[in-house]
Amino acid sequence: MIWVLCAAAAVILLFSLYTYRICFHVSKKREVSIPDTPADQSHCSADNLIKTGSGIMDRTEYERVSVKAHDGKLLRGRYYHVRDNAPLLLSFHGYRSTATRDCAGAFALALKFNFNILAVDQRAHGESEGRVITFGIRERRDCLYWARYAAERFGWDCPIVLCGISMGAATVLMASSLPLPANVVCIAADCPYSSPAAILRKVSRDVGYPPALVYPFIWLGGWIYGGFRVTEADAVTAVRQAKVPILLIHGEDDGFVPCEMSREILKNCGSRAELHTFPGADHGLSYLTDPARYERIWADFFRSVPALRGHMAQEM
Repeated sequence: MIWVLCAAAAVILLFSLYTYRICFHVSKKREVSIPDTPADQSHCSADNLIKTGSGIMDRTEYERVSVKAHDGKLLRGRYYHVRDNAPLLLSFHGYRSTATRDCAGAFALALKFNFNILAVDQRAHGESEGRVITFGIRERRDCLYWARYAAERFGWDCPIVLCGISMGAATVLMASSLPLPANVVCIAADCPYSSPAAILRKVSRDVGYPPALVYPFIWLGGWIYGGFRVTEADAVTAVRQAKVPILLIHGEDDGFVPCEMSREILKNCGSRAELHTFPGADHGLSYLTDPARYERIWADFFRSVPALRGHMAQEM
């Protein structure tokens, strides 16, 4: 009987390790790689535009900046100075991506609105330290540290906008319940998921694994090998405590993060919030689907925030 129990425990631990490495672990090789877009048609058609935007970010002069996270990890980012005394976009990328790939849209908006932008590599991505992706659990505290860094460096009167896409969007929404600096004036989230647990269950189902069977091992793998619980925080719970306006954007044909997740977040927002959906847009492609409407939505939202209104040109 003891041997049977030991064998069962070994199987559980091994399968939990397997799920941990697939979902949360980042190898040294993958940490510095820039992933291509998925192979489906909608993403392939946008691939050149995304890479062009990333190339513009690489060719534009920037300053390398860094902060120490709450657990000692060194987090790095790129600061692009567009105009003196301008608001700051603090931008966060998605899962297994980088700042120069996913923040290219925010960078284009910063140039259009004459905002400065700090695009950060999330922990375990790009040039930042770490080997564990926690789907916003630890990343939300990293966001808090970046916001504090920005407030201390650029001044407590500099309006800061937290923005992100996909996992980055969930990260900034989860950070909304933390004691952010007073000059964080709003949050913009493009295709966020409602919770780490919900997106992990959904993706498990997409790849053919029954969530009821696989999710317990995913949870256990994160806890045992990653040192965190995927249920520690989520966007839906966090936004109930939000104190700043929130802009939500989601593609209606998002095949990765269902648009319904943004609707759930909207229903739970404790602060003023608005959701704009884009017909025909797949995951993270709303801007490329209708750039003019996307820019107009951001401009109108920024004008509705008192601290940003004076910085917006009326003709936008």
